[in-house]
Amino acid sequence: MMQHGNLSRRQYLASLLAGCSLPSWLRAAESELQEDVSWLADVQRPPAPRPADAPRLGDLLIDDDGRKITTLDGWKRRRDTIRRRWHQFLGPLPRTRQGPPPWEVIAEDRPAVQEGGGVVRQLIRYEVEPGLPVEAYLLKPSEPRPRCPGVVVLHSTVRQTIRQPAGVEGSPEKAFGLKMARRGYAAICPRCFLWSDDLSIPYDEHVKRFRARHPRSKGMAKMLHDATVAVDILAALPEVDPQRLGAVGHSLGAKEVLYLAAFDERVRVAVSSEGGIGTRFSNWDAPWYLGKDVLREGFTREHHELLALVAPRPFLLLGGDSADGARSWPFVEAVLPVYRLYGGTPRVGLFNHRQGHSVPPEAARRIDQWFDTYCRASPQVMNRAKR
Repeated sequence: MMQHGNLSRRQYLASLLAGCSLPSWLRAAESELQEDVSWLADVQRPPAPRPADAPRLGDLLIDDDGRKITTLDGWKRRRDTIRRRWHQFLGPLPRTRQGPPPWEVIAEDRPAVQEGGGVVRQLIRYEVEPGLPVEAYLLKPSEPRPRCPGVVVLHSTVRQTIRQPAGVEGSPEKAFGLKMARRGYAAICPRCFLWSDDLSIPYDEHVKRFRARHPRSKGMAKMLHDATVAVDILAALPEVDPQRLGAVGHSLGAKEVLYLAAFDERVRVAVSSEGGIGTRFSNWDAPWYLGKDVLREGFTREHHELLALVAPRPFLLLGGDSADGARSWPFVEAVLPVYRLYGGTPRVGLFNHRQGHSVPPEAARRIDQWFDTYCRASPQVMNRAKR
């Protein structure tokens, strides 16, 4: 590392920024000087006492023959097995993707300027499967920095669907796409297939239509496929750096974030808020997720396996002691040894705000700090989490 006197390059640059009155885009560069959030150790500390309903999870570093895995190469072989088994369980994805689909802008506006700068908000339409259109909001800074970071924002189960994360209507605290664009990110907010082509149709009818087209696939396979198409579009934008992509979602969207981060390694940073990470924590048995198979006595899969597939990429689990919370700790605890095999500081944790199924101000601040530290960071910093 380059030295300036007795200072490292990082310390030297920090000293130049200290005390300066800087524009918002340059103030954001301060986060690039910090390799980790200041509260990382706090979100890696187990709750005390351990909740009685916290599940006991299997050791991820044991192979099928009962042997302990102690090396990164050994884990990578185990990882391939876990990934293959989950793909078999989910069933085939709807189609083979060949780059981003063509898309058209059907509406555009510019939300009122607030601190952080102006935003261009576009409603776009594209085919996520042949003959099956879907809409998404695409939000970008009015004057984006070259090669800006990008975020896929996956909405929760609300009447407003994508209008909420885009900041058109709904809960302002869940307008992740609009807030990210104001902070210098590009964001895409795709509509989940449960409401995909006709908002007047109940989403259980959309499930029936999906199952008629793909009888061997779980609903989560469809959600995963559609989210990866959104990544395709985001990564191909000329103003976006495809090496700095993230994903964030609440509730339904949080479930999708877990699967997207596990199976799409282009997603380098993720935040999952109140999705209920355990298969018994929420309605994972619904036909639009995993179905009744997860309730079978012989079902051996659990979501700490998916969280382990994310390693070593930064993943923050948010809970409010509703869907997620103190009882979610074993999932982080189970993957910490996997993260440590990659070397360096594990960038995974659980923040429990204890305010129910919501995104309170402190949780929103943590989301901003997590992305500004790990997604806005230079590709060199990001590559340390790619090994």
